[in-house]
Amino acid sequence: MNPELGTIKTVLMRSYDGLPYHLKSCFLYMPIFPEDYRVGRGRLVRRWTAEGYSREVRGKSAVQIADSYFMELMSRSMILPSEKSIHSTKGIDSCQVHDLIREIGISKSMEENLVFTLEEGCISNSQATVRHLAINGNWKGDKSEFESIVDMLRLRSLTVFGQWKSFFISDKMSMLRVLDLEDTKDLRHHHLKHIWKLLHLRYLSLRACPTIFDLPDSLGNLRQLETLDVRGTGILKLPKSIIKLQKLNHLRAGIIPAYEDFVSWEQAVGHIPKVMKCRPCTLLLGTMLCCLACFAPESFLGDGMSHRDVCAMFCCCILPILATRLDAHGVLVPSGMTKLKALHTLGVVNIGRGKVILQDIKGLTRLRKLGVTGVNKENGQELCSAIVGLRHLESLSIRSEGEPGLSGCFDGMSSPPENLQSLKLYGNLVKLPEWIQELKHLVKLKLRNSTISEHDAAIQVIGNLPNLTFLHLLEKSFKGEEVCLSLLPGTFVRLMVLELRPTLKCLKFEQGAACKLELLKFRFADINNESLLGLPSLASLKEVVLQ
Repeated sequence: MNPELGTIKTVLMRSYDGLPYHLKSCFLYMPIFPEDYRVGRGRLVRRWTAEGYSREVRGKSAVQIADSYFMELMSRSMILPSEKSIHSTKGIDSCQVHDLIREIGISKSMEENLVFTLEEGCISNSQATVRHLAINGNWKGDKSEFESIVDMLRLRSLTVFGQWKSFFISDKMSMLRVLDLEDTKDLRHHHLKHIWKLLHLRYLSLRACPTIFDLPDSLGNLRQLETLDVRGTGILKLPKSIIKLQKLNHLRAGIIPAYEDFVSWEQAVGHIPKVMKCRPCTLLLGTMLCCLACFAPESFLGDGMSHRDVCAMFCCCILPILATRLDAHGVLVPSGMTKLKALHTLGVVNIGRGKVILQDIKGLTRLRKLGVTGVNKENGQELCSAIVGLRHLESLSIRSEGEPGLSGCFDGMSSPPENLQSLKLYGNLVKLPEWIQELKHLVKLKLRNSTISEHDAAIQVIGNLPNLTFLHLLEKSFKGEEVCLSLLPGTFVRLMVLELRPTLKCLKFEQGAACKLELLKFRFADINNESLLGLPSLASLKEVVLQ
């Protein structure tokens, strides 16, 4: 061995030995994830919580305590930031483990029978009595080999990367707490029919599994469930039994953030002849496609889909969207959600089919993060009333498609939640709500399709928000084809990231504006010497991205 490498490993081992017990448990969890894999901060923190690695302490939730463990491991360089996200108020969205540190983690976790990875070339002479099983996409074994290697009775977590196989879940996994199937390929809704038998399950993620269109009603039997993440699936409606999950504190559904800019119904059908845009025509077309697909030879279906899968896709996803023009960015939820008193995170919920859900949201007083879609003038006032009562709310996302969009929806907002740190408004506003200037703790603001007409006045209000760090003005934030923006002296005093997607005619930074700006992303209609002014005054600027 290289002497220098040996010295480095010795130092790293001392760093590991110096970790307190609670941090060792968290660190030895990392070998679950493949080499160079980016692990989402929230995903990791909620998994640690589900494993019981953190507890509520002096008013801080178990998730908050686990998040402090994440930052402590980061400060000790046991995990490393994989990126400084421009989408996060926290700055660090994900982490990775250095190869040498990962070797230590793998060695120690194997010594303590914590983590075993099923992958190509793995060898196990007897059943692995481990707590955490990870299955790599390159493992090609069959059911008998799987059962001979894995002692299912002792498993606490199962994580699958890559290709799904139906025998990966068994009712013998009676002690399983974490089932993480994020981004698993070829997972179907009928593979989950026995999931209700995993009575100790606390964490369930089906995120980015687009071939999941439905959740079994038996999901309500998972009374210990704390996290349910079905973002990026084809699920448009949650089962009624979900209101039985009274320990649930994190519920995410709808389109994942990477696809937030997914087109609206109006944009999707914009190029279709007018006669085909009426509901009977679109429904008839969808029904015909469904019949053709359901009776087509399976060799034509592709991606390993069966007729059952195709029928589920059309009945649970495509036909509801065509028949009701349902906004796929959110999900419909049953009445009675107010029973889920432990909820801290809820979204994205479609509130466009009735006002009962708004009364339920009003009763979820512990909410810290809320996302809704389907907002209109009929339910706008009730939404404002519900939001005003959520005093712990830190993150709010509101979306409305088409006309009139969000225009006039916030007129009844007397006083916004004072602790709000992140605000996303997607939809036609026309003018900036007056209460935005009261958000003294706001760190992140994102607007899209807001078509604000008074550009200068809006920029002045936004620029005076004392803690604003991330500003994303996306497509059609301002009315007009070509927009001129000027940032005045003494404004945007803490802004670090500025993203501008309206087609700009000119952008000017006055001396003393945005003095802490590090990243600037923008789009110009026609760039020239007069398009971008004042860049030399931005002493902290590190990166400029011209789109």
